[in-house]
Amino acid sequence: MKKTQITIDIELDENNVPEKMTWNAEDGGVEKEETKATMISVWDDKKKEALRIDLWTKDMPVDQMKMFLHQILISMGNTYERATGEEDVAFWLEQMAEEFAQKAAIKM
Repeated sequence: MKKTQITIDIELDENNVPEKMTWNAEDGGVEKEETKATMISVWDDKKKEALRIDLWTKDMPVDQMKMFLHQILISMGNTYERATGEEDVAFWLEQMAEEFAQKAAIKM
């Protein structure tokens, strides 16, 4: 069995607020790539709940955070459709993402 690793290194200020983040993905050819935000979700099968880590650097611009969240909403629809085959629900998620973009005044 092959193993691989994805890591995120976080530099914190004196108040434990992220100042700099880099990530590595061995198989993806990513090494010390800087990022301003990350959202990680894992499924706890025992508790039947999603566990999350949401981090962003203190210099992450608000307009970019809005764009980041919009793209995550779109990708959730894509993932949902691939996982379930339910095109109608995936389309609804896509529409919700577009409504979010309008309400958040995201400039695309």
